[in-house]
Amino acid sequence: MPQLVKGGKHVYGWSEVGSNGKVVVPDEALAEYDLKLPCNVILLSGSRRSGGFALTTPTLLQNSPLSRILDENSKLASFQLPEAKTITVAGKPCCWVTLNKNGCIVVPLETLKQYGVTVGDRLLSVRGSSLGLGFCVKGPLIDKAKKHSNITLFK
Repeated sequence: MPQLVKGGKHVYGWSEVGSNGKVVVPDEALAEYDLKLPCNVILLSGSRRSGGFALTTPTLLQNSPLSRILDENSKLASFQLPEAKTITVAGKPCCWVTLNKNGCIVVPLETLKQYGVTVGDRLLSVRGSSLGLGFCVKGPLIDKAKKHSNITLFK
């Protein structure tokens, strides 16, 4: 897994958003975040700087400062909302989707738009914290990654 700058974030690769909203989650990330396929995952909004979204689970969020998102939104935490229907938490979109047996999520295009993502975007899959996997769409990390030819592209 490349590290773009010394002491910086590690990246798993680029995940290109398919015409149907398909995004591949790299196998290495599946293993690192202990994601058993298929499973339901939560998409939280990425930072203002990097955009995109973070993929996480209730288990990863428990006992963290972000657990309040689930505490205050029990239908999101228990996957009782319609799949990919966003709710707004602190002004940002949150939803859940299925991570299928092939290691992909398929997010409706209208939902992706709420995260600032469109078909054809290359999302940089980044080791975030232990709380979730980042899929960045903009910012300085993207600029650095574009200069590296050895980053795998997942489609």
